[in-house]
Amino acid sequence: MEPRLAILAGTGALPQILAAGDPQAVFVTFAGVDVEVPDGLIHLPAAFDRLGTLFEDLHSHGVTEVVFAGAMSRPALNPANFDARMMALAPRLMAAMGQGDDALLREVAAVFTEEGFTVKAAHEVAPALMLPANTRIGPIPDKQDVADAQKGLDILIALAPMDVSQAAVVAGGQVLGIETIQGTDAMLAYVAQTPAHLRRAKGVLVKGPKPGQDMRFDVPTIGPDTVRAAAAAGLAGIYIPAGGVNVLQRDAVEQALAETGLFLQAR
Repeated sequence: MEPRLAILAGTGALPQILAAGDPQAVFVTFAGVDVEVPDGLIHLPAAFDRLGTLFEDLHSHGVTEVVFAGAMSRPALNPANFDARMMALAPRLMAAMGQGDDALLREVAAVFTEEGFTVKAAHEVAPALMLPANTRIGPIPDKQDVADAQKGLDILIALAPMDVSQAAVVAGGQVLGIETIQGTDAMLAYVAQTPAHLRRAKGVLVKGPKPGQDMRFDVPTIGPDTVRAAAAAGLAGIYIPAGGVNVLQRDAVEQALAETGLFLQAR
């Protein structure tokens, strides 16, 4: 039997991108998560507090693989709504919630695996999402851009044990912004307000996964809006590790880079 994929959809463009590449996929949406359902796919509405029902529905549609796609915030769970399977899983999941997002996501993956599903990363489903090494689009970064990019990477590595950030902005060796729970766009909007006299160079947005990150979940993502927000912040370009960041709407990203004059470098 051919494997059948279920797309567990969060917000953003990624679920629709994956759906466009697999017309046989099952599209799962969760109560409280605002997601546009693509035409032509089987749609399964689901709830986080009724995982047993979701597992039964997935099996009934022949699903063997699942991919978590898009952003999701932690759900507000109501024990009164738990089905029997969720009632049994709740102690595990609640304990994982207290250990941070990484622990929770790994526990969720373990639960789906125990139910007989293979948990795929988005880039395994759509390999073109990630840029190969030594890809550059746009102008050549200068020496200062390269140095700023390296410092940004060093910052992300240093912060990794704290599970704080996947992005930073460095300009002329100075840190102008570090991503927090508000996300990359909020950080770039803040950077855009930096007074000119505090900036020694245009600066670089660096975005990448945490060392040892489970690449099936919460993978850093950029898209055309990221490029435009970086341009509005006065930056010279964007640096990402090859194979570590999903690039959504590649054609639109390239167009945005051409329009703004920024570079995108994957190393």
